[in-house]
Amino acid sequence: MSTRTRPLPQAFGIRRARPDEARTVAGLLALAFADDPVMAWMVPGGGPDRMRRIALYFRLAQRQQRPREGAVRVAATRDGRLLAAALWSGPGRWRAPAVREWAAMPRYVRVFGPRGLGRAAEVQECLHRAHPEEPHWYLPTVGTDPHARGAGVGSALVREQLAHCDRLGEAAYLESSKASNVPFYERFGFRVAGEIRLPDGGPVLWPMWRDPAAAGPAAAGGGTGGTGGTPRRLLLRDGLQRAEGGCPAGRGGRRARTSP
Repeated sequence: MSTRTRPLPQAFGIRRARPDEARTVAGLLALAFADDPVMAWMVPGGGPDRMRRIALYFRLAQRQQRPREGAVRVAATRDGRLLAAALWSGPGRWRAPAVREWAAMPRYVRVFGPRGLGRAAEVQECLHRAHPEEPHWYLPTVGTDPHARGAGVGSALVREQLAHCDRLGEAAYLESSKASNVPFYERFGFRVAGEIRLPDGGPVLWPMWRDPAAAGPAAAGGGTGGTGGTPRRLLLRDGLQRAEGGCPAGRGGRRARTSP
C-alpha cells in the first residue's frame, strides 16, 4: 500500500453514501482499482476509456448494493470530500437476485464488451461457487482514494463495520485480489481460507474469513479481532477444496476485490 501524496484533513467520519454521491464513489473506486489484478484481467487496456468503463462498473455495483443491509459506506470529511468507500452486504444478502442481474446486462456489456462479458460471467460464477454458506457479512469491495492511502482511512472504514459484527456476534468474509493486502486484513482478524484460481490463466484471489471477536478492546478499537490461530474451515458451496484448487475449466467470478 502506498503512502498519501497530499495532506489529509484531520477530521473525517464514516457514514452511508448518499444516492447523489454514486458517481463520485464510482470515480474513487475506479482510481483505487486501476491496478487491481482482477480488474486488469477483466477490463484490459488503458487510457480514459478504460477508467470510464471501470467507473461504470462501480456505478452498477452500487446500484445492486443499495437495497441490501450494509449498503455503501464512505469515509468523508466534513466538507464532503470522499476518502474511501466500501460495499457491505448483510448475512444472506450477498447475492443479487437473478432478475436484477439480467436487467443490468446491457450496462455490463458497456463495461466488459460482448467478448469480455463471458469472462466476467466466469469470474462471477467462480466466486459464487467458493462463497461460504455460513451466515456472514460480505465485503466485496473496499477502496481508498490514492491520495489518502497510508493515512488509516481504509482501516477506519473496515474497523467500523467489524465492530458492528463483533457486537452482533457475526462473521465476515472477503476475497483479496492482492497477496500484498493479505497482511492488512489479517490485522483485523481475517484468516486465509484457501485460494481461488480464475480460469484460463487468470489471477489468484485469497478468500478470507473472520470470526467475531469477543467483546473487549479488539472489538471496540482496532486489535486484531477474530479468533486467531488456525483459519476456520469454511462451509463452501462445493467444499473448501474447490477454493484451494481453483475453478474448473469454464468457471470463474466477477467482482469482490479489495484495495485498501
